Amino acid sequence: MSGAFDAKEIADRYVAQWNESDPGVRGALIRELWARDGVQVLVDPPEQIREAAAGLAFPVPPLEVRGHDALDARVGRAYDMFVAAGEHVFAAVGEPVVLLPNVVAVRWTMVPASGGEPAGAGGLDVLALDGDGRIRTDHQFIA
Repeated sequence: MSGAFDAKEIADRYVAQWNESDPGVRGALIRELWARDGVQVLVDPPEQIREAAAGLAFPVPPLEVRGHDALDARVGRAYDMFVAAGEHVFAAVGEPVVLLPNVVAVRWTMVPASGGEPAGAGGLDVLALDGDGRIRTDHQFIA
């Protein structure tokens, strides 16, 4: 990656996309933040998916979305499920950590929209950036 990047700015924009209510603005955020062929991989899929795969004698399948349209659908669905009702928002936890020159780790949690203690899901996303500072890969670990 050429030049330095602002890990906090990337983390703030990353979390903001999940909380954005306007689909047009959310789509624009995704197109600015992600490489055209960017991919998000859910590293540890939910238990029911792991069990279903094991029941069919398959290894745990990777769950991934690739490209702006698929990412837009993924982020929009998460918004609808967790944020749209107005009770919760996603928030960064602590400062992002630069792991390598083009890799940043972002911890996050779901908190009440009115503030307060974490209300549920949280996790860690490891974002690898391309030469333009856009997310090329996102490995998401949900706690």
